[in-house]
Amino acid sequence: MTENSSSSYAAAGVDTAAGDLAVELMKAAVSRTHGPEVFGGVGGFAGLFDVSFLKAYERPLLATSTDGVGTKVAIAQAIDKHDTIGLDLVGMVVDDIIVVGAKPLFMTDYIACGRVVPERIADIVAGIALGCSETGTALVGGETAEHPGLLGPDDYDVAGAAVGAVEADALLGSHRVTDGDIVVAMASSGLHSNGYSLVRHILGQRGIGFSDRSEDFGGVVGEVLLEPTRLYTAPLLRLLDSQPGAVHALSHVTGGGIAANLARVLPRGSWVELERSTWSPPSVFRVLSHMAGSTLESAEGTWNLGIGMIAVVAQADAEPVIAALAADGIPSWQLGTVTMSELDASVGDWASPPARPADPSVRPEPGAWAQGAKGVDGGAVRLVGAYKS
Repeated sequence: MTENSSSSYAAAGVDTAAGDLAVELMKAAVSRTHGPEVFGGVGGFAGLFDVSFLKAYERPLLATSTDGVGTKVAIAQAIDKHDTIGLDLVGMVVDDIIVVGAKPLFMTDYIACGRVVPERIADIVAGIALGCSETGTALVGGETAEHPGLLGPDDYDVAGAAVGAVEADALLGSHRVTDGDIVVAMASSGLHSNGYSLVRHILGQRGIGFSDRSEDFGGVVGEVLLEPTRLYTAPLLRLLDSQPGAVHALSHVTGGGIAANLARVLPRGSWVELERSTWSPPSVFRVLSHMAGSTLESAEGTWNLGIGMIAVVAQADAEPVIAALAADGIPSWQLGTVTMSELDASVGDWASPPARPADPSVRPEPGAWAQGAKGVDGGAVRLVGAYKS
């Protein structure tokens, strides 16, 4: 039976030669993420990583995370720009690893597409490799799958998974958070990789194309919206090393917004009011909210509004932490203070026993609260005041 037969793989729309070329084009970028711990190079059935160094740990814990970048890929496809999506993928996956205080070790990726265009796949993987290099993560393997008939010829989706390690005694989380801890915000680079279904809906309603040039957006709409996700892992690893014990918990602001994601890393019985007046959401959020005819406040559960990562730090260490992050290129500021006391019906619909003796003089104003999220029964968080103009 010849290769041109109707029963051949090529006739079904799968081009294995294109897949092989894509691997060749990405090899150099992937190899640059490899240190001496990586065995076997590119193309094996499984990636191999030497973890002999974990013998020096008293009690090593492995941390793992998996994610994608959602419908942001639709914008990349619309304007045929694919070199930043990989950075977004690393941000979504690896920056979840650092939240528990773990150092990322290695990552794998998965790209599903309707048709393998080698140069496009190589661009995507080059972005992943760049993000891995910037976060000290080895890209040890991946898969590109061609799904003709299921995805359009120019459609694709990306996903990834990473593994890190942390000493059990150094694990960050709600168990470290105490009364009076300071909540420190770290600026985002833009939308990062969440809320793009809403973005696409807003632009569709206004008849605005991703290739359109917009004075409101300050450039080509799609290019502005593809601003890559800021990567926090390397600066935070340096911070944890230089100021041990200062950081009690970290929260990656992704789907669900600021309040819900912070609530996940606070202990039940704690609450925080975050002051909107401490920052001004970047223009991309203001433009989109204006186009939607809504307020910034109404998007707080969807977009990060300018805060991509949050640290909960010891009160005495807040200023040094903010200074260290700023010196590492991440604008940061004090956002609120953790209080351990009971919330009752007079201040919302959430209540719990106090984690420590409550101060009756410290009580928040009534209003809506986010209390835990994603199955985590955590603290209570809400935003108050008005945004800085």
